[in-house]
This record gives sequence, structure tokens and C-alpha cells, in this order.
Amino acid sequence: MQRHIVGKVDELPPGERKIIQVGGKGGIGVFNVDGTFYALRNMCPHKGGPLCQGRLRPHVISDETYHVDFEREGEIIKCSWHQWEFDIKTGAALYDSRLRVKTYPVTIDGDEIILHLD
Repeated sequence: MQRHIVGKVDELPPGERKIIQVGGKGGIGVFNVDGTFYALRNMCPHKGGPLCQGRLRPHVISDETYHVDFEREGEIIKCSWHQWEFDIKTGAALYDSRLRVKTYPVTIDGDEIILHLD
């Protein structure tokens, strides 16, 4: 497994992301979600758009008509091309969990964020 240093932990605060040019076309987006790091392929499985450059948002839920709530702030990435949404933690599409974007393991070594590629 290849190790790539993404940067220092304090360079990527919660709610931020960094796209690094490794792992093929588009690169990989590394996200800090409340102090835990996740990595996704920067290519939407729908039409190949730059997924990790999309808007970070909460998960929108509704249990009745005309009522909307928000949960999991900053855990959803929305592709800017066609608005498809994915869970940053799992890579699963919100509307169909069988559709996924590739995820990669991320660890912390001292004060460095390490991305692992297979």
C-alpha cells in the first residue's frame, strides 16, 4: 500500500478539504469532518465531474409534509455538475446506497495526515 503525506493536521481544520493529485485522473479529496479525516476519489460516478470540489452540506431529512430538518452538518458532498450527493464517510450515494464513490483510508502519523492507496 502506498503512503502519501497530505499535509499537517493543523493545515486542514474541521470543515475543510484538500484535493491532491494522486491516484489517477482528478486526484483524491481529503476531508476533515469534525476532526476525523476521510478521502474520496475526486470523480463523480455519474458523469465524471470533480466531486470533491462540490458544496459541503448537511443531510436534509423530512418526516412530514412542509417540515425539513438538517443533520450531519458537513458530511455530505454535492457534485457541482448534476447535484448528486454522497456521504463523505462511506462514499455511498444518498439516493441509492448501492452506488458509491471510491473511498481511501486516511491515518494520522504524529502531526501528518497520511493517505493510503492500494
